[in-house]
Amino acid sequence: MPWATTGANPRLFAYIYPGYLQLVEDGCQADANALEARQKQAESQVLVDLAKRLGHPLGGTTLITNARVFDSENAKLGPSSDVLIKDGRIVSITAAGKGKAKADNLIDAGGKVLLPGLFDMHGHVGRWDGGLNLATGVTTVRDMGNDNATLQQMLGEIKNGTLMSPDVVPAGFIEGESNFSARNGFVVKDLDSAKKAVDWYAEHGYPQIKIYNSFPKDVLKDTVAYAHSKGMRVSGHVPAFLRAQDVVDDGFDEIQHINQLMLNFFVDEKTDTRTLARFYLVADKTDGLDLDSKPVQDFIHTLASKKVVIDPTLATFEFLHQRDGEMSPIVAEVADHLPPDIQRGRRVAEMNIPDDATAERYNRSYAKMVEFVGRAYKAGVPMVAGTDEMVGFTLQRELELYVQAGLTPSQALQVATWNGAKYSRTLAERGSVTPGKRSDIVLIDGDPTANIADIRNVALVIKGGTAYYPAEIHEALGIKPFVPAVKVSAAR
Repeated sequence: MPWATTGANPRLFAYIYPGYLQLVEDGCQADANALEARQKQAESQVLVDLAKRLGHPLGGTTLITNARVFDSENAKLGPSSDVLIKDGRIVSITAAGKGKAKADNLIDAGGKVLLPGLFDMHGHVGRWDGGLNLATGVTTVRDMGNDNATLQQMLGEIKNGTLMSPDVVPAGFIEGESNFSARNGFVVKDLDSAKKAVDWYAEHGYPQIKIYNSFPKDVLKDTVAYAHSKGMRVSGHVPAFLRAQDVVDDGFDEIQHINQLMLNFFVDEKTDTRTLARFYLVADKTDGLDLDSKPVQDFIHTLASKKVVIDPTLATFEFLHQRDGEMSPIVAEVADHLPPDIQRGRRVAEMNIPDDATAERYNRSYAKMVEFVGRAYKAGVPMVAGTDEMVGFTLQRELELYVQAGLTPSQALQVATWNGAKYSRTLAERGSVTPGKRSDIVLIDGDPTANIADIRNVALVIKGGTAYYPAEIHEALGIKPFVPAVKVSAAR
């Protein structure tokens, strides 16, 4: 949030992103923490009011009629059904029109597709993200690195129902000390400090940790083993001067980002991947990589045999081939729904692509990264759908890219539902439309099992005991709605 002076000629003197950034005018540094505290307090009131206005509590029982339920465990669309929910749980599923359940609220699905709530398995959640996530059907986000105090505050607000947000599964961020260090979570220097970080996350109920770029490689294997001894999963970036194969050998359960996977074939022990080399190497060299070669096939086989999960965030890495003036592929299909300032910002490139020949090479490299993900999936490498970019819309684009990689639309939906729950360790509660599980469900106007682009046509989202109308949320956020909302009505 920007801060400005009052008076006839207001002047910007600070910009604060709580938990991440404090930019203040020289001479005002001592006031930064007080400004952040006041900003959080003001935001809290606005966000509480937004949650009250846009969330529609479901009292008693709610019957959803004539919905085609997606079977996420088996990746197939089922017949028309009636789904009864109560107190934030799915009570029963019966053939449409065959049940005798009475309900306080009714939802006529009209033959639309009912999905389990989607998972974004690579978020960095902020307090303002909830609306965009929920409006696109995301009911659970795995946070992959945050300011610990800020995240703890958000988790409390979500639990208390004062923040409109998906539920959050936290991953504990651990970085090493260097000039490149990200300052989220804990920054460690040795095994003892790494163990203390793991202990803090374990004590606070985090199911996994995330290792970052500057983590000291000489204590990596022992840190992974220590986290495993606490019952925690370990994932992350590949620390500098290592390859993806090395972190797999050291016990990683999961690797984030397609570039971290592809760098396996382009780096050696002297390559510092904390620099922009981590982007330019894969953009320059993947075009020439033979995916049928023994090193690539051996690596895919290792990932599959060890069941190392990949979180490729393909949509995020479309910046590798975007040129200045081109609309970001993430939002290209929805750009006319977005506010003008967002549209303008999404035409700014991040890579230096000086000529057509370079652009063509980067396009081919990116296409091969997509192909690698498809090959890995077909070889049995587990996969989850994450973003690490603009919330909501990026996940929708991510699923389109999985279909482009060779998955069926139903398989892509399974990755974003069943797999998300499985690898966030929440499968007992989420990930499928099943009696006894949470009523985190999404109604789609269209059939995303036939046309994955229909995933954008979200007509209704229920998270636990609260209904949300995506069209209503989008209007509140300055976004042109995609489809009319399907609303809850009182039983007659």
